[in-house]
Amino acid sequence: MAESTGMKLKDLVEEIGLQIENRSSDYERKRITTQVINRPGLQLTGFYDYFDSDRIQIIGVAETAYLNQFTSEKRLEIFEKLFESGIPALIIAHDSELMPECLEAAKKHDMTLLKSPKETSELIVNAISKLKDVLAPTITRHGVFVEIYGEGLLIVGDSGIGKSEAAIELIKRGHRLISDDAVDIKRVDSTTLMGSAPELIRNYIELRGIGVIDVRRIFGMGSVKWAEKIDLIVQLETWKPETQYDRIGNEYKYMDILGVKVPYITVPIQPGRNLAVILEVAAMNNRQKRQGYDSAKEFTDRIDHYFDSLSEN
Repeated sequence: MAESTGMKLKDLVEEIGLQIENRSSDYERKRITTQVINRPGLQLTGFYDYFDSDRIQIIGVAETAYLNQFTSEKRLEIFEKLFESGIPALIIAHDSELMPECLEAAKKHDMTLLKSPKETSELIVNAISKLKDVLAPTITRHGVFVEIYGEGLLIVGDSGIGKSEAAIELIKRGHRLISDDAVDIKRVDSTTLMGSAPELIRNYIELRGIGVIDVRRIFGMGSVKWAEKIDLIVQLETWKPETQYDRIGNEYKYMDILGVKVPYITVPIQPGRNLAVILEVAAMNNRQKRQGYDSAKEFTDRIDHYFDSLSEN
């Protein structure tokens, strides 16, 4: 695997405050490529079927108590077999005793050995959280990302259609900018996408005829936000008279990004339409749908009930 992928072991050690007991020769280059952490319970008994050696291994109080049952020679054999598998690192949690056989085997096999005073479960949660943040699948999309009433709206459409201008109007109305022009999208789990701005353009927005402005300096700290969940995608397009647009709101469309389906609507643009207000209503309507209330469905049900009552009469 290319060295450019994954999270550096060194960065993870610094992020969660691990103590280095033995540093491997490739410590500075070693990268973690999976979000999963393993406690090698079965492996300490000698069972290595289905073992994923790409995972960081953590030994806690239970594993330490199990190993203390054996002679020094047997413990050395167990640790050597574990390190021979090619794991990226071994962490001793809960300030458990660092067995001399473990240190000996780590030096022999040039393995990074780490310690932490944290409880095993807390350490695993912290490590997985950091790894998920770095290793989550990421893609960059063209668009403007804003937060409106707590809803993350990704506004997409052809260049020059008015996405940035709509964002400025929304900012003036008290909403927040996350990113203009390019949005980094990260899948944090199977149902959630987070959007943020590339660092180079964070807090900036481009307005044709004016240029690039710093939103944070002009409108204040409350006008920007670093990241937000993507709740709705709004496609802006020039109004086409021949196109039949959804007038009821009961057409449910989704856009697939990184395997996550996000609600998606198309808003036609023409002179006289207040785009900022339309986007505010879109955000509020989407939030109501997520909370279980669908006004379009209620309206359709009322119409159906009305005609049903007429037919009965």
